[in-house]
Amino acid sequence: MSADGLEVRVEVGERALHAVESRLDCVDALGCRGVEVGEFVGVRQRAFDRSDAVGERGRVRHTVRWPRLPVSTLGATLKASDGEHPFMKAALVGVGQAGGKLTEALVRNDRENGYGAVQGALAVNTARQDLTPLDIPTLLIGQSVVSGDGVGGENELGAELMEEDTREVVNALDGTITSRTEAVFVVAGLGGGTGSGGAPVLVRELKRVYDIPVYCLGVLPGRNEGALYQANAGRSLKTVVREADNTLLVDNDAWHASGESVTDAYAAINDTVAHRIGLLLAAGEVTDGVAESVVDSSEIINTLRNGSMAAIGYANADASPDPEENINVVTSTARKSLLTGMSVPETTDADAALVIVAGHPDRIP
Repeated sequence: MSADGLEVRVEVGERALHAVESRLDCVDALGCRGVEVGEFVGVRQRAFDRSDAVGERGRVRHTVRWPRLPVSTLGATLKASDGEHPFMKAALVGVGQAGGKLTEALVRNDRENGYGAVQGALAVNTARQDLTPLDIPTLLIGQSVVSGDGVGGENELGAELMEEDTREVVNALDGTITSRTEAVFVVAGLGGGTGSGGAPVLVRELKRVYDIPVYCLGVLPGRNEGALYQANAGRSLKTVVREADNTLLVDNDAWHASGESVTDAYAAINDTVAHRIGLLLAAGEVTDGVAESVVDSSEIINTLRNGSMAAIGYANADASPDPEENINVVTSTARKSLLTGMSVPETTDADAALVIVAGHPDRIP
């Protein structure tokens, strides 16, 4: 993509895209061709109502309210950098095989794009062979019981081993979680034994130790992954939603292309998720050729504060050199992110939404 383009990204539930009906004075950290709309949704059982409550000259402002629906949107005017970094400073802890690989992808995406939002990362597992290939710090737990051979999908055993070695994990995070860290993301596949059992236990302990939000980024198993993984995910999700400040969900079935091998599918899904989460964490970041918006990490924290579940939508589109022509591009791309780009398909209801539009400032309407 060319640095002359525009990307817009939005994250919400279905009809919340009316928040971006007119103009968006936003955004953020990508200098590429197209409009990228990613949206961020707190999932709840409550309907959206359309509203015309937008700011002056049609620009969406910070808290646009629908009847029964508080929506926290990113609708910020561009401003010069004052030397501060408003993006979220996050620490990542991958639990289990899927959690470790996704954490590695998140770290790689952050480095390659120069965001600097990921302050540190650690992969934790009961299986030595799953930690060996990772290019991030690792910690093997449960050695006294399973000798590095993993838990074989046993959810309860995964929870027990994390419970026994929680202190060791917290000690290993010393230096990864610092006074600058604004949030911790525990990343886990919710179908495997170590991830599904260990993630809720670790979330609970990190919330006890640290006075910052602790989120879970949970990957739901595909239908073809078997009954055990489905059962593990059901039990784990019920527990982790209760423990975490919010649980961001990714459904493997949403992005597993037909005919794709399992290995290729998971690698592609990890890269896709890393791109979306990376943009979210880097909202407000300054990169060459792209101005900074007034959005900061508090917008993300406020959107996720309901303590339930969240989904992420994403789409992009080519942008016209004339920003006025991109008003409809932003709206249609937001709609596309909701209808075809959600990390949990058919998400329709939300209590809060954060809309992020990223791209070259000269092309943002």
